[in-house]
Amino acid sequence: MQLYGNLDSILFKIGDNFKEIKDGFKRSIKYLDEKLREIGYKTHEKLRETKNTISEYMPAIIASLPYSAKTPILAGLYIKNSYKGRKGKLLGYTLIGIGAAAFGLFLLSGIHGLLSPNNENIYYAGSHDGYQAFVPHDTINYNGHTDPKGDLILDNGNVIHNAIWDGKYSDTIINNHNQIIKLNNDFVGKINPVNNQRYVPLHDLYVIKGQVPIKQITIDGQTYYLIDANKINPANIAGFYTYKEWINNFVAAINTPGTYAAGLQGNSPVFKWTNTTGTVAYQTMVYGRYGPFDGGVVLVLPNKTIIPYGTTLYPSGPSLNNYIRMQQIYNPSS
Repeated sequence: MQLYGNLDSILFKIGDNFKEIKDGFKRSIKYLDEKLREIGYKTHEKLRETKNTISEYMPAIIASLPYSAKTPILAGLYIKNSYKGRKGKLLGYTLIGIGAAAFGLFLLSGIHGLLSPNNENIYYAGSHDGYQAFVPHDTINYNGHTDPKGDLILDNGNVIHNAIWDGKYSDTIINNHNQIIKLNNDFVGKINPVNNQRYVPLHDLYVIKGQVPIKQITIDGQTYYLIDANKINPANIAGFYTYKEWINNFVAAINTPGTYAAGLQGNSPVFKWTNTTGTVAYQTMVYGRYGPFDGGVVLVLPNKTIIPYGTTLYPSGPSLNNYIRMQQIYNPSS
């Protein structure tokens, strides 16, 4: 019997059986035993042997998984390099192949989380230590009530479209978004009296620290991704608003090491800058006079670029206090 001894051949076999592998993630070890008896490929007995040896190598698997990247690929690499025997080599290559297939599946769906064991098809999108952002665009009727609908921007830059925020803060997000729309209608196109430039459209976003629980649903034949906000710690949710065209930049900035937030003093020279930065900086202060918002804050990136923004009064989870309650004043000359 031929033993497939290199990564290419293992990945090739897994590619031929991609559907079986994907379905297998949702089934138990008992199901694996049943399917192994049906597989007619030459690796039949070796895969059974791999399953039986998993418990032997489980401590190595657990030890090899870093907190920020729980993937079988790293476990396979660790085992392949640590255990030179036939069992270790086979298990290592198999885990690498399974990890590659799983990672490809999650990338195709725009979700790089893991399927939870509660059989509710709950995915956890984003990384544990990253910041994700829900960007509302309109509303949708779901399960007899109205929820905000928009995009979910992940910390790696991927975007999940047709996302629905359901549960905690749903009504608050709708109210905040409507207030932003109203203020845009009142101010956009008018002249900013401080820098003599026209006001621009602002947009709100809701940042979640850590992973976001979502599940795929269908409404009237359309696929959506439901954010189960009731499963998110309220301390990890906060609302912000900035120039509409800077939303992606804002999310990227707060996920960039070295970025910090600073406040603008009332006489800050930034307000007089005759560019979009100066306009938005002052505009956030204006919006704070009319809605449930505060303004006059900037993100300062490591390259000294700044992104002006404001905050919503609710939600304002303390886990994001570094971006809500300013500890320092921005000095353009520093």
